[in-house]
Amino acid sequence: MEEEYTRVINITIIGVISWGLIFIIIRRIFANYSFDFSTRIVSTLHATTAVALATLSIQDWSCPVCPIASTSSLRQMETLAFSLSYMIYDLICSHFDQVISIDNAVHHCVCILGFVAGLFYQKCGSEMVAALWITEISSPFLHLREILKEIGYRDTDLNLAADVCFATIFSLARMVGGPYLVYVTISADNPILIKAMALGLQLVSAFWFYKILKMMRYKFIKRTMSNQKST
Repeated sequence: MEEEYTRVINITIIGVISWGLIFIIIRRIFANYSFDFSTRIVSTLHATTAVALATLSIQDWSCPVCPIASTSSLRQMETLAFSLSYMIYDLICSHFDQVISIDNAVHHCVCILGFVAGLFYQKCGSEMVAALWITEISSPFLHLREILKEIGYRDTDLNLAADVCFATIFSLARMVGGPYLVYVTISADNPILIKAMALGLQLVSAFWFYKILKMMRYKFIKRTMSNQKST
Protein backbone atom coordinates (compact mmCIF):
# COMPACT_ATOMS: atom_id res chain seq x y z
CA MET A 1 0.00 0.00 0.00
CA GLU A 2 2.85 2.38 0.83
CA GLU A 3 4.39 1.77 -2.60
CA GLU A 4 1.09 2.57 -4.27
CA TYR A 5 0.75 5.84 -2.34
CA THR A 6 4.31 6.77 -3.28
CA ARG A 7 3.61 6.06 -6.94
CA VAL A 8 0.42 8.14 -6.85
CA ILE A 9 2.22 11.06 -5.20
CA ASN A 10 5.05 10.87 -7.76
CA ILE A 11 2.61 10.83 -10.69
CA THR A 12 0.77 13.80 -9.23
CA ILE A 13 3.87 15.91 -8.60
CA ILE A 14 5.52 15.07 -11.92
CA GLY A 15 2.18 15.61 -13.65
CA VAL A 16 1.70 19.12 -12.24
CA ILE A 17 5.21 20.10 -13.36
CA SER A 18 4.74 18.48 -16.78
CA TRP A 19 1.43 20.23 -17.43
CA GLY A 20 3.05 23.53 -16.53
CA LEU A 21 5.92 22.93 -18.96
CA ILE A 22 3.52 21.84 -21.72
CA PHE A 23 1.53 25.05 -21.22
CA ILE A 24 4.68 27.18 -21.44
CA ILE A 25 5.72 25.47 -24.69
CA ILE A 26 2.25 25.84 -26.23
CA ARG A 27 2.07 29.46 -25.06
CA ARG A 28 5.31 30.20 -26.91
CA ILE A 29 4.15 28.42 -30.06
CA PHE A 30 0.82 30.27 -30.10
CA ALA A 31 2.11 33.56 -28.71
CA ASN A 32 -0.17 35.53 -31.05
CA TYR A 33 -3.25 34.01 -29.48
CA SER A 34 -4.79 34.54 -26.06
CA PHE A 35 -3.89 32.95 -22.73
CA ASP A 36 -7.22 31.10 -22.84
CA PHE A 37 -6.38 29.66 -26.28
CA SER A 38 -3.27 27.93 -24.90
CA THR A 39 -5.02 26.63 -21.78
CA ARG A 40 -7.74 25.10 -23.93
CA ILE A 41 -5.21 23.22 -26.05
CA VAL A 42 -3.65 21.79 -22.87
CA SER A 43 -7.12 20.92 -21.57
CA THR A 44 -7.93 19.12 -24.80
CA LEU A 45 -4.73 17.08 -24.49
CA HIS A 46 -5.69 16.12 -20.94
CA ALA A 47 -9.31 15.26 -21.78
CA THR A 48 -8.32 13.06 -24.73
CA THR A 49 -5.65 11.23 -22.72
CA ALA A 50 -7.87 10.91 -19.64
CA VAL A 51 -10.71 9.33 -21.63
CA ALA A 52 -8.24 6.88 -23.21
CA LEU A 53 -6.72 5.95 -19.82
CA ALA A 54 -10.16 5.63 -18.23
CA THR A 55 -11.27 3.33 -21.05
CA LEU A 56 -8.15 1.16 -20.70
CA SER A 57 -8.65 0.84 -16.93
CA ILE A 58 -12.15 -0.66 -17.20
CA GLN A 59 -12.04 -4.13 -15.62
CA ASP A 60 -15.36 -5.54 -16.82
CA TRP A 61 -16.74 -4.37 -20.18
CA SER A 62 -20.09 -6.05 -19.53
CA CYS A 63 -20.45 -3.69 -16.57
CA PRO A 64 -18.08 -0.67 -16.91
CA VAL A 65 -18.77 0.54 -13.34
CA CYS A 66 -18.06 -2.89 -11.85
CA PRO A 67 -16.83 -4.10 -9.46
CA ILE A 68 -18.75 -1.64 -7.31
CA ALA A 69 -17.30 -0.35 -4.02
CA SER A 70 -14.19 -2.45 -4.55
CA THR A 71 -10.51 -1.79 -3.93
CA SER A 72 -9.05 0.35 -6.70
CA SER A 73 -6.62 -1.30 -9.08
CA LEU A 74 -3.17 0.22 -9.59
CA ARG A 75 -4.10 1.29 -13.13
CA GLN A 76 -7.21 3.04 -11.87
CA MET A 77 -5.23 4.88 -9.21
CA GLU A 78 -2.63 5.94 -11.77
CA THR A 79 -5.40 7.25 -14.03
CA LEU A 80 -6.94 9.23 -11.18
CA ALA A 81 -3.53 10.61 -10.15
CA PHE A 82 -2.92 11.67 -13.76
CA SER A 83 -6.11 13.73 -13.81
CA LEU A 84 -5.55 15.01 -10.27
CA SER A 85 -2.24 16.49 -11.44
CA TYR A 86 -4.02 18.26 -14.30
CA MET A 87 -6.74 19.66 -12.03
CA ILE A 88 -4.15 21.07 -9.63
CA TYR A 89 -2.19 22.60 -12.53
CA ASP A 90 -5.32 24.09 -14.11
CA LEU A 91 -6.52 25.58 -10.82
CA ILE A 92 -3.13 27.25 -10.35
CA CYS A 93 -2.89 28.30 -13.99
CA SER A 94 -6.33 29.93 -13.95
CA HIS A 95 -5.09 32.46 -11.36
CA PHE A 96 -2.57 33.82 -13.88
CA ASP A 97 -5.35 34.75 -16.29
CA GLN A 98 -6.97 38.18 -16.18
CA VAL A 99 -10.44 36.69 -15.73
CA ILE A 100 -11.03 34.35 -12.76
CA SER A 101 -14.19 32.24 -12.90
CA ILE A 102 -15.75 31.37 -9.55
CA ASP A 103 -17.79 28.60 -11.20
CA ASN A 104 -14.64 27.04 -12.64
CA ALA A 105 -12.76 27.31 -9.32
CA VAL A 106 -15.58 25.55 -7.45
CA HIS A 107 -15.69 22.83 -10.11
CA HIS A 108 -11.94 22.24 -9.79
CA CYS A 109 -12.05 22.16 -5.99
CA VAL A 110 -14.85 19.58 -6.01
CA CYS A 111 -12.95 17.43 -8.51
CA ILE A 112 -9.65 17.68 -6.60
CA LEU A 113 -11.31 16.76 -3.32
CA GLY A 114 -13.02 13.81 -5.03
CA PHE A 115 -9.76 12.54 -6.54
CA VAL A 116 -7.92 12.89 -3.22
CA ALA A 117 -10.70 11.07 -1.34
CA GLY A 118 -10.74 8.20 -3.84
CA LEU A 119 -6.96 7.84 -3.79
CA PHE A 120 -6.80 8.08 0.00
CA TYR A 121 -9.44 5.39 0.58
CA GLN A 122 -8.23 3.32 -2.41
CA LYS A 123 -11.87 2.36 -2.99
CA CYS A 124 -14.53 2.75 -5.69
CA GLY A 125 -11.92 2.98 -8.44
CA SER A 126 -14.41 1.69 -11.01
CA GLU A 127 -16.97 4.36 -10.16
CA MET A 128 -14.38 7.16 -10.15
CA VAL A 129 -12.86 6.12 -13.46
CA ALA A 130 -16.38 6.02 -14.92
CA ALA A 131 -16.98 9.51 -13.51
CA LEU A 132 -13.75 10.71 -15.14
CA TRP A 133 -14.87 9.29 -18.47
CA ILE A 134 -18.30 10.90 -18.17
CA THR A 135 -16.94 14.32 -17.22
CA GLU A 136 -14.16 14.48 -19.83
CA ILE A 137 -15.81 12.92 -22.91
CA SER A 138 -17.41 16.24 -23.90
CA SER A 139 -14.42 18.45 -23.02
CA PRO A 140 -12.65 18.37 -26.43
CA PHE A 141 -15.80 19.76 -28.06
CA LEU A 142 -16.15 22.38 -25.32
CA HIS A 143 -12.67 23.67 -26.09
CA LEU A 144 -13.03 23.25 -29.85
CA ARG A 145 -15.97 25.65 -29.97
CA GLU A 146 -13.93 28.36 -28.23
CA ILE A 147 -10.78 27.69 -30.27
CA LEU A 148 -12.80 28.03 -33.48
CA LYS A 149 -14.07 31.42 -32.36
CA GLU A 150 -10.54 32.71 -31.77
CA ILE A 151 -9.18 31.58 -35.13
CA GLY A 152 -11.98 33.32 -37.01
CA TYR A 153 -14.89 30.88 -37.20
CA ARG A 154 -17.28 32.62 -34.82
CA ASP A 155 -20.97 32.37 -35.84
CA THR A 156 -20.20 29.92 -38.66
CA ASP A 157 -21.81 26.57 -39.40
CA LEU A 158 -18.63 24.83 -38.21
CA ASN A 159 -18.81 26.63 -34.87
CA LEU A 160 -22.51 25.79 -34.52
CA ALA A 161 -21.75 22.14 -35.27
CA ALA A 162 -19.15 22.14 -32.48
CA ASP A 163 -21.73 23.72 -30.15
CA VAL A 164 -24.33 21.06 -30.98
CA CYS A 165 -21.83 18.20 -30.56
CA PHE A 166 -20.71 19.55 -27.20
CA ALA A 167 -24.24 20.13 -25.91
CA THR A 168 -25.43 16.68 -27.06
CA ILE A 169 -22.49 14.71 -25.66
CA PHE A 170 -22.48 16.71 -22.41
CA SER A 171 -26.22 16.20 -21.90
CA LEU A 172 -26.12 12.45 -22.56
CA ALA A 173 -23.02 11.87 -20.44
CA ARG A 174 -23.77 14.16 -17.50
CA MET A 175 -27.57 13.98 -17.31
CA VAL A 176 -28.09 10.33 -18.31
CA GLY A 177 -24.92 8.49 -17.33
CA GLY A 178 -24.22 10.86 -14.43
CA PRO A 179 -27.38 10.24 -12.36
CA TYR A 180 -27.02 6.47 -12.85
CA LEU A 181 -23.43 6.61 -11.63
CA VAL A 182 -24.43 8.73 -8.62
CA TYR A 183 -27.16 6.22 -7.74
CA VAL A 184 -24.70 3.32 -7.97
CA THR A 185 -22.11 5.16 -5.88
CA ILE A 186 -24.54 6.27 -3.16
CA SER A 187 -26.35 2.93 -2.88
CA ALA A 188 -23.10 0.95 -2.57
CA ASP A 189 -20.98 0.60 0.55
CA ASN A 190 -18.70 3.55 -0.19
CA PRO A 191 -17.21 6.10 2.27
CA ILE A 192 -19.55 9.00 3.02
CA LEU A 193 -17.07 11.50 1.54
CA ILE A 194 -17.07 9.63 -1.78
CA LYS A 195 -20.87 9.68 -1.81
CA ALA A 196 -20.89 13.40 -1.04
CA MET A 197 -18.42 14.10 -3.85
CA ALA A 198 -20.51 12.10 -6.32
CA LEU A 199 -23.62 14.08 -5.41
CA GLY A 200 -21.69 17.36 -5.50
CA LEU A 201 -20.29 16.66 -8.95
CA GLN A 202 -23.77 15.85 -10.24
CA LEU A 203 -25.12 19.12 -8.84
CA VAL A 204 -22.31 20.98 -10.61
CA SER A 205 -23.17 19.09 -13.82
CA ALA A 206 -26.83 20.05 -13.47
CA PHE A 207 -25.83 23.71 -13.08
CA TRP A 208 -23.72 23.61 -16.24
CA PHE A 209 -26.50 21.73 -18.06
CA TYR A 210 -28.85 24.62 -17.28
CA LYS A 211 -26.33 27.14 -18.63
CA ILE A 212 -25.77 25.05 -21.76
CA LEU A 213 -29.52 24.93 -22.45
CA LYS A 214 -29.63 28.73 -22.23
CA MET A 215 -26.61 29.00 -24.50
CA MET A 216 -28.06 26.71 -27.17
CA ARG A 217 -31.41 28.49 -27.03
CA TYR A 218 -29.62 31.79 -27.64
CA LYS A 219 -27.56 30.28 -30.46
CA PHE A 220 -30.57 28.94 -32.35
CA ILE A 221 -32.61 32.12 -31.86
CA LYS A 222 -29.66 34.17 -33.12
CA ARG A 223 -29.19 31.88 -36.13
CA THR A 224 -32.93 31.99 -36.95
CA MET A 225 -33.00 35.80 -36.79
CA SER A 226 -29.86 36.00 -38.95
CA ASN A 227 -31.41 33.74 -41.59
CA GLN A 228 -34.63 35.77 -41.60
CA LYS A 229 -32.68 39.01 -42.17
CA SER A 230 -30.66 37.50 -45.00
CA THR A 231 -33.84 36.43 -46.79
